[in-house]
Amino acid sequence: MADADLTRGPVWRALAHTSAPMSFGILAVLSVGIADSYFLSRLGEAPLAAVGYIYPVITALSSLSIGMSAGANAALSQAIGRGAPREEIGRLSLHAFGLGMGLALCLAGAFAAVSGPLFAAMGAGEEVRVEIAAYVPIWAASFPFLVVLMITNALFRAHGNAISASLFMVLAAVLNIAVNPLLVFGWGPVPGLGTAGAAWASLAGRAVAAGAALLFAMRHGYLARCASPLRKLGANGLAIVRVGGPASFSNAINPAGMALVTAAVATLGETAVAGFGAATRVQSLAIVVLLALSAGIGPVVGQNWGAEKPARAQAALIQAWVFSLGYGLLLALALSFWAGPFARLIASGGEAAEYTAQYLRIVGWSLFGYGILVTANAAMNARSKALYSMGLSLGRIFAIYLPGAWIGVSILGFTGILVAAVAANLAAVAGAIWCGYRTGLLPADGPVTARLNG
Repeated sequence: MADADLTRGPVWRALAHTSAPMSFGILAVLSVGIADSYFLSRLGEAPLAAVGYIYPVITALSSLSIGMSAGANAALSQAIGRGAPREEIGRLSLHAFGLGMGLALCLAGAFAAVSGPLFAAMGAGEEVRVEIAAYVPIWAASFPFLVVLMITNALFRAHGNAISASLFMVLAAVLNIAVNPLLVFGWGPVPGLGTAGAAWASLAGRAVAAGAALLFAMRHGYLARCASPLRKLGANGLAIVRVGGPASFSNAINPAGMALVTAAVATLGETAVAGFGAATRVQSLAIVVLLALSAGIGPVVGQNWGAEKPARAQAALIQAWVFSLGYGLLLALALSFWAGPFARLIASGGEAAEYTAQYLRIVGWSLFGYGILVTANAAMNARSKALYSMGLSLGRIFAIYLPGAWIGVSILGFTGILVAAVAANLAAVAGAIWCGYRTGLLPADGPVTARLNG
């Protein structure tokens, strides 16, 4: 669990060191959504459809916390790369926690207050809204614990310690999944809470993991006492928010856009919503390696940029894109063959499973583009160029995916929405290349092979 200097040695090894452990952590976290769908589908179509409506919105809120952790990671990894004093790094960590908790409390309260009108506007029926109302307040109470966990993990990753970050993510997910069926269905003296039980399971897992991560951080010096804790509060807060603000918005754009796309799917009926929601959760599980790569590239780019070694940062991005292309094509082949079994496992069966399988077979061929998008965004955030990542995400969703989905559903039905998703992922590749040159993360001169060799 030792910290790592990511400014030395082969670049691919630095990427593997920070990304490979995160695969397990992200896989564990995303498995929670799969478990929720699996257990709630056994209660009927209304609970599963409720999760289909809820999932994009809570993912958007969670992405805001991920954005703030990206801001903390960028500021910390660059400080570590340039050799800042340990006390300065510790103070910066404290300031990151203060900003994160303030954000968490505001967002949790706002979400609980507006959830009713929000999901009604998204097209949820009365029966589905009853299930949503049972879930949202409890999930909102768990959100501050999630933010604590995310920022603590950002501290670990900035120091090159991806193993500790991954372990606490796994802990939260294992606890969540372990108590999920007990709280959803009940057993013995424990009553079945239905949809609310899934939210209670999230609260339990996050609270325990966040507490354990904080204790670990304090005991191992990641979050130590420092003299004058308010010193440079304004400067540190600005450094975090300069990246964290746009990164929060950037990370929230995709799930927020997905919520609006879900509204387009809702015009086809709640069975389509259930199938679409199940497909996006299978997709999230399938691209966990690409998400881990995006989590791992941030510390590598940040430390090397802080150490004034831009060629290594460029090599990291190019190598990440080559990997995304290869993995994405293998993934597309796998989904083409096994979309049906995956769909029948996670969806409630029948027509909903058919929608899920259709999504996986078509959109799967463009997921390499999504991998290029998320790694580019993470690299630009670590480079303190978060406005570019925000613009890239904004253009993909609101210039291509969302209008394409509404036009497509009116012409081709569900297939039209899938065509829009493919177009958005492919357009993201072109946008990422342009942003890479503009931010200096792609070499303006010299052969690409030199960057590949790192």
